[in-house]
Amino acid sequence: MILRENSWSAYASVPICIASGYLITGGLHLDGLMDTFDGIFAGEHKCFKAMKDSQVGAFGVQSLFFITLIQIACLLKIQNQIIFILPICLFWGRFSTLIFIDKFKYITLGTKTISHKKYWNGFKKESLVSIIFIFIFIIYYLISYKSAQFVIQNLFLLLIGFFISYIIPKILGNKIGGFNGDACGASVVLVETSMLFIYSVLL
Repeated sequence: MILRENSWSAYASVPICIASGYLITGGLHLDGLMDTFDGIFAGEHKCFKAMKDSQVGAFGVQSLFFITLIQIACLLKIQNQIIFILPICLFWGRFSTLIFIDKFKYITLGTKTISHKKYWNGFKKESLVSIIFIFIFIIYYLISYKSAQFVIQNLFLLLIGFFISYIIPKILGNKIGGFNGDACGASVVLVETSMLFIYSVLL
């Protein structure tokens, strides 16, 4: 928004927006995305070895390329609505990791194990803050009532957000047989991008 107000075109502002996101997260989620795709397409027996390989494979590069292009296209589509839509997409991306951790066991390469759930208090307690935010979203939609269609559409999008946040980690978890840091990063990116695409289509 700041760039647009200073005469930057949408085509110049969107790449800056995406690059800023990469910088803020240190690229950790994207690294997890690439490692996860390399692992999945390496096959069941080579999955973890491929995920831990410091070199990025062809499928990892392709996943980064396609995800970035989709994000650029979606942000160009929503443009001025980005300040409202992007935080919601980021929320669902991070909410998906709670479901991931709750539904699957932690896995790692070799015999070394980490008690990743040592301080896990269960989905209900861990997701309490997220649930509060969901109720805030619902109250906001009801207060800012514009039409019945507006309320129904946004409540429907909330339901889609929960579904996407559930189904993507479930698919990833079943593919690799559990969860780890890379898979959680992949889940964040895939859920965020999926929701961004859905908002771009429906709004």
